[in-house]
Amino acid sequence: MFTGIVSDIGQIRSVEMRGDTRVVVGTAYDTATVDLGASIACSGVCLTVVDKGTGWFAVDVSGETLSRTAQGQWTEGKRLNLERALKVGDELGGHIVTGHVDGVAAVIDVRADGDSKRIGLRLGAELAPFIAPKGSITIDGVSLTVNDVRDERDTHFSVNVIPHTQAHTTLGEMETGQAVNIEIDVLARYLQRMEAYRAKAG
Repeated sequence: MFTGIVSDIGQIRSVEMRGDTRVVVGTAYDTATVDLGASIACSGVCLTVVDKGTGWFAVDVSGETLSRTAQGQWTEGKRLNLERALKVGDELGGHIVTGHVDGVAAVIDVRADGDSKRIGLRLGAELAPFIAPKGSITIDGVSLTVNDVRDERDTHFSVNVIPHTQAHTTLGEMETGQAVNIEIDVLARYLQRMEAYRAKAG
C-alpha cells in the first residue's frame, strides 16, 4: 500500500532479459533499511526487491507487467518515481494507492498555468466511469487531483502539477505524446463494482 507521495527519483542502471526482466534501479534510499522482499512503487508499479547493494536495488518485472505499463518505461537510463511501502502510523499525505496499474494514458497537452503546469491526458473509455473532477488519480506513481473531464471517443482529463511536484518527480519532464501509468482511485473502483452489482441484482 502506498500514498502517491514520491520520496526519490531513481534511475534504471541496467535491464537484463531472463525468464522475467531483471531491472536494477539506482536510488538515494539507504538500502540497508530496505529488506529483500520489500515492496517499492516504481512509477506507480508495485515491485518486489529481489537484490540490493549500496545505492541500488533490483526488481523482476514480469511479462504481464511489461504489457500493461507505459511503453519504454523499462529501459536503461529511464528515471522512475519511487515510493516505499506505507507503514502503520505514517502520514497519509496523498490518497490510498495500491501500485496496480489500471491503464496507460497519453499526454496530449503540456502548458504553463501560472508557475504550475497543466497536463492534458487521453485515456481509453473503459476507465471513464472512474475519472471525476476533483477526484484522485495516480499518474506514474504521483497522487494528483483531476481538474476536469471530457468524454469524447476517449476520455480527456487534465491535472495541475505544482512547482514542488515538478522538481521532486518526473512529471516536470512530461512531453506531448508520452505514455504514463494510470491507477484509478481504489474507492471509485469499489463504488463502480457496487453500482454494477446493484443493477444486476435489481
